[in-house]
Amino acid sequence: MYDVAIIGAGPAGASAGLFTAKAGKKTILFDNGKSITAKAWVENHYGVDAIEGPKLLEQGQKQAEKFGAEIVKGDVVSIKESGELYIVETSEGRYEASHVIFATGMSVKAAEAFGLDVVEGTEPRVAKIIKTDEHGRTSSPKMWAAGTVAGVSVHTIVTSGDGARVAINVNSELDGKRYVDHDILGK
Repeated sequence: MYDVAIIGAGPAGASAGLFTAKAGKKTILFDNGKSITAKAWVENHYGVDAIEGPKLLEQGQKQAEKFGAEIVKGDVVSIKESGELYIVETSEGRYEASHVIFATGMSVKAAEAFGLDVVEGTEPRVAKIIKTDEHGRTSSPKMWAAGTVAGVSVHTIVTSGDGARVAINVNSELDGKRYVDHDILGK
């Protein structure tokens, strides 16, 4: 059983996975390999030299794995409720999780299939997004959305930041108190 299942392992998903795994939450990410970042050339990340999109994706996923997140390659075929848990099914197997974060970029397909509230998109070329509150919560309990699919800018630095923001909110809910992640030099 996982504390957090993240559908999508692009900038928003991998960033969310990094924060939840680093906080000690058992985390799994599902990567269908269709992130639009794979076609990007990125020169606008604060503190990062210019980088090819595929390399950025690889580095972000490795950071999440460094802290214990697991990554499953393949498509999520269904999500079902089972009491207090969610069952995420892929062609590779079934995975139970307490919380689910949708970080599916420009796709609301899995969210719509589950029955989440979806509204018109707010970014150019983004037709639909998952309706969330100011914390990233969706219309279903313990289900969240981050990044472009939640209506934030399609820029990778913004979506990765939003993934971190939502993960901090998930960590806070799981801990029952506000979660803060600060590393200190030399420690």
